[in-house]
Amino acid sequence: MKALKKQSAASAATASGSPVRRKKYKKENFLEFLCVLPAVFLVILLNHYPLVELVRYSFTDWNMLKKTYKYVGLKNWTWFFSTLETNHVWNAFKVTFIYTVLHLAIIIVVGLLLALLFNRMTKSFSFMRSVVFMPHYIAMSSVAVIFVWLFNESYGVFNYLLKVVGLDPVAWLSSSSMAIFSLVIVASWRGIGYNMLIYLSAMQGISKDYYEAAALDGANKFQVFRDVTLPLLSPTTAFLLVTQFISSMKVYNLVDIMTSGGPARSTEVMVYLLYKMTFEDYRIDRASVVSILFFIFMVIITALTMKWQDRKVNYDA
Repeated sequence: MKALKKQSAASAATASGSPVRRKKYKKENFLEFLCVLPAVFLVILLNHYPLVELVRYSFTDWNMLKKTYKYVGLKNWTWFFSTLETNHVWNAFKVTFIYTVLHLAIIIVVGLLLALLFNRMTKSFSFMRSVVFMPHYIAMSSVAVIFVWLFNESYGVFNYLLKVVGLDPVAWLSSSSMAIFSLVIVASWRGIGYNMLIYLSAMQGISKDYYEAAALDGANKFQVFRDVTLPLLSPTTAFLLVTQFISSMKVYNLVDIMTSGGPARSTEVMVYLLYKMTFEDYRIDRASVVSILFFIFMVIITALTMKWQDRKVNYDA
């Protein structure tokens, strides 16, 4: 009788999962951790370790021309803040910020308008959507090479078309006032299709009930767009703002191929400046300081955007 009671108690404990099931769960969790461990190792090795090394280099005098280096404390940080007006970092930051704002304004607004235009399921509009999105498949370096020829002042296609209609040629890439806008045009031409497709997917996911209710209330098309479509697209807009902001601030290939930072540093963006400091001036120590501050700025802007997103973004769709 006692043996039967012990057996029933053990079976009840097993059924409830207390000792045996907990042991099984621990074993499963450990095996799952072992499966994830290689990915965690790669993330630490390729992302976090270089960042730690970058901080360490900022306290050295390593200039890549010497085999050895020594720690110099805050000397590089003092150099940055004491020569901010003459070390070209502030100019590169302003150029990068202007490029980012113009690029974001074009690809977000035009992408949204094209999504509204192509939000139809007919074959002709499907073809047009494909045409608009197609430049996104082309590598940025290839796009830059093509537009260098199109922007050429002597035999470029754009100046030839201006000449046909009786206008004067434009110094697209050799003018300090036009070069940055030329880069924005090229980057926007390539990026509009991606933003259009993201907005289009979001629009097609909005319930028709909202539009039917707005129609019953007598709202016109503009009111429907302002009061229904735009608020329900706010999560998509927030996503595009964050991702495209980060991408725009890291622009490099376009500048390197088309202008090399010129003329007169008018297109010298932050990443290109970091490249020059590292591989032309061989000052990894100073480039590390600029990189860290640039990284902190990106983190702060992203965090503020995410905080704004939590307060203002509407997820009712």
